[in-house]
Amino acid sequence: MKFELDEEYIELFKLLKVMGVAESGAHAKMLIEERAVKRNGEVETRKRAKIISGERIEMGGEVIEVED
Repeated sequence: MKFELDEEYIELFKLLKVMGVAESGAHAKMLIEERAVKRNGEVETRKRAKIISGERIEMGGEVIEVED
């Protein structure tokens, strides 16, 4: 999946919600707390991590590529 960034960044939990990987913001935060989300191949535990263009987010077999 590709996500087109229209601002400087998007917070990780919001990205998961917007892309439908998580059912809600609370669900997205839970997934992040459970260490189920990878950012550029590394586990990301910060719910509000600023995701910028060029990054790759993985969760449960889904891959989100963030671009301008």
